[in-house]
Amino acid sequence: MKSEYVYVTIDALQLFCQQVFQACGLSEEDARIAADVLVAADARGIPSHGTARLPRYVNGLETGVVRPDAAVEVVMDTPMSLVVDAHGAMGAPVSARTMRQIIAKARDGGAAFGCVRDSTHFGIAGYYAMMALEADMLGIAMTNTAALGVPTFGRQVMFGTNPLAFAAPADEERAFVLDMATTVVPRGKIEVYDRLGKDLPPGWAVDRHGRTAKDTASLLDDMFHRVGGGILPLGGEGELFSGYKGYGLAVMVDILCAVLCGAPFGPDVADTATSSGRVSHFFGTIKIAAFRDPREFRRDMDRMLRDLRNTPPAEGAERVYFAGQKEFEAEAECRRSGIPLLEQTYAQFCDIATKYGLVPPRVLSGR
Repeated sequence: MKSEYVYVTIDALQLFCQQVFQACGLSEEDARIAADVLVAADARGIPSHGTARLPRYVNGLETGVVRPDAAVEVVMDTPMSLVVDAHGAMGAPVSARTMRQIIAKARDGGAAFGCVRDSTHFGIAGYYAMMALEADMLGIAMTNTAALGVPTFGRQVMFGTNPLAFAAPADEERAFVLDMATTVVPRGKIEVYDRLGKDLPPGWAVDRHGRTAKDTASLLDDMFHRVGGGILPLGGEGELFSGYKGYGLAVMVDILCAVLCGAPFGPDVADTATSSGRVSHFFGTIKIAAFRDPREFRRDMDRMLRDLRNTPPAEGAERVYFAGQKEFEAEAECRRSGIPLLEQTYAQFCDIATKYGLVPPRVLSGR
């Protein structure tokens, strides 16, 4: 099994990714934002959306699927809404700027929502939902993806993993941050298993015949070529474990991200062989003060989250968590001990560094 790791500091990894993005044509600010989003995923224990994706981003920039100089266009702008056409721009910077504008609108109107169409992969949805926390707002972020999920009773991909995120601030407790795919797992998790040389667990995906998929390489290839097979919706196969609920949520994300702003959806969204395809996003913010005193809201959130944490664990389990808690703890550990990277991922970084005349992040000794 391919599972040896090296460790690097958060700052070194972020600087390296920023330098790579700048070498590929992004502005300094856009490169910094893109690097921050990627490294945040690794730090929060979400390697499926972390810096292991750097080669795909580089390929996208080199082949023109991602346009570093895209002229981002505001298509519609009202006091409570915003529609942006990214024209193929890097997903993270245009998403971060859109979320900032949505937050500003919500300060005046109490709530605001926005769509970004013709964008590219934006990293973890939770990054953008969490941007609302410091403004005493609830944050919402979603994106559609290339079609990778099969509908209940189906065996052909018809929608993406279509993640959604929701963030709510607390006071003494860490924020509640739900960040989830609407399929059983995102494709990135299957790619992690592929890099590790592991078979897929039962219930994650079906093959081209609709049977349980085990081989990661075959599944990834079949999904890319649309010959059948795909990831199951949240809940799993059939109706017994409510897979139709994940199926419905995935379609809801497509409606908000794409149908609402006139962008491609479902099987019309596809990746290239070397890069993620053009996708669309949806963002929302709700000002807590439009409903009640934010301080009282945070106190009640503390009570709710503390009650969840203190729930007696099931036999054999150590703790009960609330959404986001594990990720905050993972980030704290990464700041102490460094971010773990698979050796093969680090080797890819070294190749990229050589290509662009850069220095890869230094590996921490003693790990």
